[in-house]
Amino acid sequence: MKRRDFLLYGGSTILGGFAAVQAAYGATAANRGKKRILLVGTGSRGSGFWGKNVLEKFGDQVEFVGLCDSNPGRVAYAKGLMGATCPVSTNFDELLSAVKPDMVIVTTPDAFHHEYIIKGLKFGADVVTEKPMTTDEKKCQAILDAEKKAKGKLIVGFNYRYIASFTRLKEMLQEKQIGKVTSVDFHWYLNTSHGADYFRRWHAFRKFSGTLLVHKATHHFDLLNWLIDSDPVEVFAYGDLEHYGKNNAFRHTNCRSCPHKEKCRFSYDITKESGNMKLYVANEHYDGYLRDACVWRKEIDIFDKMGAVIKYANNVQVTYSLTTYSPFEGWHIAFNGTKGRLEAWEDIPWLNKVEVSQDQLHALQMSQEIEKDVSKYNQIIRMLNFQKHEEILVPKLRSGHGGGDIKLQTRIFKDPTAPDPLGHAAGSRDGAMSILIGIAARKSIDEKRPIKIANLTDLVPQPVRITKT
Repeated sequence: MKRRDFLLYGGSTILGGFAAVQAAYGATAANRGKKRILLVGTGSRGSGFWGKNVLEKFGDQVEFVGLCDSNPGRVAYAKGLMGATCPVSTNFDELLSAVKPDMVIVTTPDAFHHEYIIKGLKFGADVVTEKPMTTDEKKCQAILDAEKKAKGKLIVGFNYRYIASFTRLKEMLQEKQIGKVTSVDFHWYLNTSHGADYFRRWHAFRKFSGTLLVHKATHHFDLLNWLIDSDPVEVFAYGDLEHYGKNNAFRHTNCRSCPHKEKCRFSYDITKESGNMKLYVANEHYDGYLRDACVWRKEIDIFDKMGAVIKYANNVQVTYSLTTYSPFEGWHIAFNGTKGRLEAWEDIPWLNKVEVSQDQLHALQMSQEIEKDVSKYNQIIRMLNFQKHEEILVPKLRSGHGGGDIKLQTRIFKDPTAPDPLGHAAGSRDGAMSILIGIAARKSIDEKRPIKIANLTDLVPQPVRITKT
């Protein structure tokens, strides 16, 4: 995570300064009729989902006019991977001024999101940020303040809202099929492949990720806010680190050179993944970042088990948990109402026949290849009081976060003004309310007390969500 400034690169030659870049990517690009994008953060999510994938699917609507990353080798590789023709740099401020983008996409480590969001908004561009919006309440407030003064708007990449099962649940809840919702049970399980991977990467340190209550659970908290259609008011949480980190008899710096790899069930052979070898391993010498770091490092300081009770302004109460070392990967949610109950799940082995291995599950979820089998469904169970239960089948789309990725990107890059009756699109207030639950939960664990959301920023929780900032 070191910050260094390097010369601006273009292909195999060094460009003749920012004036030339400004001429090429400022004035000329404006005449092409495409949205001009500057991407900052070219790790796997940035260079893949927000980079290569966007160019392949929306190249007739957008073009990348700049790529930025703190690691010069990684950003140079990302340019080739994406098939982009734009300049690359480690100096965001100079690149922003030179290429004059319409949109900035932020996919850096979470703790730095606020820097680029605020700079992009102040410049006058729209900003798209990966979740979470940021990692603490002060940075959150700074973003909210910046957007109030800005011409552009902030979009938060909540793809889970677009997953078919959650969209169907939103429709059913909006129709009040189980009456007034009174409580929710929501449990998310990360397996020993995907869950462990957070403890290999920068996410393992709260100074970068804010803990998984912010980085990962922001997805889940946003779903709760959206589905319940209310704002959280108070959070009480428990959490601990009792599996990864210090909780093992042996450890090393990283897996490649580890003398314990033969006996470690969590050993990860990055040499079998050519993409990660080229993107990360080949560029370690610039900043020392190890993509295959040891999950048993004593320095790890995030929680690996988390549970929270969340009180909402409309009096709904939620019981939530996140596990990071489950033998399976999946989720289970249930809504209790005055007239009945809705229950849904995905990839719970005894409730679904899971056709792929646990190691394959996350790769399929991240893949952008469309894979839809109309013979496979997710289930929603509707149980009305004094009646037999009913089974609602929702066609299953395995890839791209259950089909949420392509729907999110289509809205951002192709149809931003399309009708949105269920409110799938998420802005800064949505981004704030989701991370504030995680921030409150983290503070509650640290301080052993309930935390009120209203005490964190100037946002006032509302019984019914405000859908616009």
